[in-house]
Amino acid sequence: MRRPREKSKREPTIALINIVFLMLVFFMVAGTLAQPLDRDLKLIRTADLEGRAPPDALVIAQDGTLSYRGTQILSADAFLRRQEHLAQPDIRLIPDRDLPAQDLVRITRALRGGGAGRVLIITERGLE
Repeated sequence: MRRPREKSKREPTIALINIVFLMLVFFMVAGTLAQPLDRDLKLIRTADLEGRAPPDALVIAQDGTLSYRGTQILSADAFLRRQEHLAQPDIRLIPDRDLPAQDLVRITRALRGGGAGRVLIITERGLE
């Protein structure tokens, strides 16, 4: 009598190929497929324009001082007292680029703890 031949234990490569194919299809569908910009298009350069804060934004200087509409504010609580007519105001912050992150977090926490609804940080956005 002949002994039955043992089956070789191979990895199921078909299943792996199916998974990779499904992932490929998923990322093709879920990914953003945007048209590239026309190569002849020249975007407007704003590097030479003077930056101005929106009128309803709280500006934080590099040294941590606060100002609102050109007036210096002593603290986040003093700013919130000016906003008492709003239930939970959304606060827009414009921090200086060189402001230490610890100061930004401290001021943001003070605003949230004082009753601000949302604290939105306005930043510069570049397209290059």
